[in-house]
Amino acid sequence: MKPIILGSTSVYRQQLLQKLGIKFTTLRPSFDEESAKIRLIADQASPLQIAEALSRGKAQSINEPLALVITGDQLVQLDESILGKPKNFEKAFQQLKSLNGRQHQLITAVTMQLGAETRHLNHVTNLTMKNLNDLELEMYLKKDQPYDAAGSYKIEENGLILFSQIVTDDFSAIQGLPLIWISNQLKGMGYEFFKD
Repeated sequence: MKPIILGSTSVYRQQLLQKLGIKFTTLRPSFDEESAKIRLIADQASPLQIAEALSRGKAQSINEPLALVITGDQLVQLDESILGKPKNFEKAFQQLKSLNGRQHQLITAVTMQLGAETRHLNHVTNLTMKNLNDLELEMYLKKDQPYDAAGSYKIEENGLILFSQIVTDDFSAIQGLPLIWISNQLKGMGYEFFKD
């Protein structure tokens, strides 16, 4: 089977892909994500179109034609706005305040590329956040410090308790990679799971 490259330096995506028991290496895409995002927003692309374009762009930037490349991107959509990675406490607090008591969408785009063949999925999860007071939000941020996470929460840590409802058909997509879809694609390509 062709070697697998995860085109991401995200620890969360690496941990998820390890759950499949398939060997892979990681590589940072050479794709200029920030410039592409600015251009897409200027062109009035939807959040879903932006996530897909970024995921596909990352895959195309990895020049490894003899390997299966897996890349992804995530965006949090609140109404028509995109919430990115906050990078600090103040921005994270404002993001959580804007999500407080409301429903939003987490878009997880994933691209699998092998030579000229590309497979892609846009996965959408609907999340409804509880009504929480400022102190609860502050205490959560100090606990998880989710400053590198879109939307300012980490479901895989303590962020789950922020929500009153999560509607998804693949919980792993919330953490960064929809493993059910990826594993189905890999199985169809002939990869075997849990081999040493």
